[in-house]
Amino acid sequence: MPIELLMPALSPTMTEGKLAKWSKREGDPVKAGDVIAEIETDKATMEFEAIDDGTLGKILVPEGAENIAVNQPIAILLEEGEDQSVLAKLPKATMRNAQTPRAEAKPDIPPKPAAPPIARSPEGVRAPSSAAVGAPPAQPADGRIFVSPLARRLAAQAQLDLRSITGTGPHGRIVQHDVEAAIKRGPPRTPAPTTAGPAVASVAPPAGTVLSKGQVFALAGNTPYTEIPMTGMRRTVARRMVEAKTTIPHFYLTIDCDIDPLMRVRSDLVEAGGTKLSVNDFVIKAAALALRKIPRANASYSDEAILLWNEVNIAVAVALDDGLITPIVKNADTKRLPEISAEMRDLGARARTGKLKLAEFQGGTFSLSNLGMYGIRDFAAVINPPHGCILAIGAGEQRPVVKNGALAVATVMSCTLACDHRVVDGAVGAQYLAEFKKFVEHPAILLL
Repeated sequence: MPIELLMPALSPTMTEGKLAKWSKREGDPVKAGDVIAEIETDKATMEFEAIDDGTLGKILVPEGAENIAVNQPIAILLEEGEDQSVLAKLPKATMRNAQTPRAEAKPDIPPKPAAPPIARSPEGVRAPSSAAVGAPPAQPADGRIFVSPLARRLAAQAQLDLRSITGTGPHGRIVQHDVEAAIKRGPPRTPAPTTAGPAVASVAPPAGTVLSKGQVFALAGNTPYTEIPMTGMRRTVARRMVEAKTTIPHFYLTIDCDIDPLMRVRSDLVEAGGTKLSVNDFVIKAAALALRKIPRANASYSDEAILLWNEVNIAVAVALDDGLITPIVKNADTKRLPEISAEMRDLGARARTGKLKLAEFQGGTFSLSNLGMYGIRDFAAVINPPHGCILAIGAGEQRPVVKNGALAVATVMSCTLACDHRVVDGAVGAQYLAEFKKFVEHPAILLL
C-alpha cells in the first residue's frame, strides 16, 4: 500500500517549513536511510531521510514551496511491487490538499474594478487621478462610517481620512486591507486639525506595536526601499529576541581580562606542534570550567523551579547570512582544547551551509557570543532562552594598565555577562566572572 511521506517536525518549535530541495525524483528507488529531501526549518536546512524501502511514486510539493505545515503529505512512496496505477486509488483530498502550501487566512476581497488611466500633471509628473485614489463611498444617511476597530486604528496612525476609503468588507465596511491599500496609494490625508475640530491621532504608533509593511511604508514617508523577504530563521530570531527582552529581566556585569599570558601560550603551542587554537577556543574552555566552579550560573528559569543543569553545554553564536544559530559544544568542561577547536571548526562550517543536525544546536545550557574579530570592544548580548546567562566577548586590544604600582601596557579583553535575574543574582554573576577571569589569565590550567 502506498506510504504518505509527511512534512517532518525537525525541531520542537517547528510548525511549518520550506521544501528547499528534492534529492530524489519521481520513479527513483529509495532505501531506508536515503536522503529524500532537504527541509528548511526555522533553525536550519536539514536532511529528510527515508525510513522505508520503495520507489518515489509522486512528489506532491514542489521544490521551493514554503509554509508547508508539519504532517502535511509531501510525497507518496510506493512499496515493492507497486506501480503508478495505485496512485489513482488514493483519496483525492490527499492529492489535492498536499499540492498547495498552507497560507495565512485572508479576508475575502471582491475583485477590484479596473483602474482608470493615470493622468499626468502639466510638469510631466505622473499623478493619480481622483478616481484612481478611490471615490468616497456612499455614506449612510446619519453620517456614520462602518469600519472595523483595527482598520480605524491603522487609519488614525497613518492620518488617513476614513471618508476617502472605499470599504470592501460586508455591506461596505472598511477593513484592514482597505486601509493598507490606501496607505500604499498615499494621499489624501486627514487635514490638519483646527482649534474647533477634533484632535488627530499621532503618527507615531504605541510602544511595542508590530507594524504591517504598509504602516512602515507610510511612517517612513513613502521612501523608496528594497524588500528582503523574511525567512523562517529571521522570523524565529525576531520572535525569540522580542520574547527575551520583554520577559527576561536582564542585568549586565563586565570584567576586563589580561590575555597576554593566553596569547603567549597560544603562540608557543603553534610553534611547538603546529596546533592551531583560536582565542575563542580558550574562551569556551574557560567559560565551561567557570560554570563547574559556579554551578548556579549554569541554570534556567521555570515557573515551578530553577533548573541547575548537570552538564556544561556551551552554545556558541555563529553568524549566518539571514540570522544566527548556536551550535553546541557539549560537555565542554571535559574536553581538551584541541577537541574543542576541531569541533567548533566543524560545527561552524556546517552551520553556515545549513547542515547541522537537530541535536547539534539544541540542548545548550549557557551561551557565548564573540564579536572580538570585528573589532568590537565590548557589548551586551541578549539572553538566548531558556539559558540563564550569555557571555559577550569583546576584542583583545592594548590598553594602559597599572601593574605593581606602575603604568604598563597589556592586551585587555572586556567580557560582559548578561544574566536572567530570576535565576542568577548579582553576587553569583560576579563570582562566575571572577572564576572566568582566573582561567583566562592563567591559561596553563586550560591545558590540563
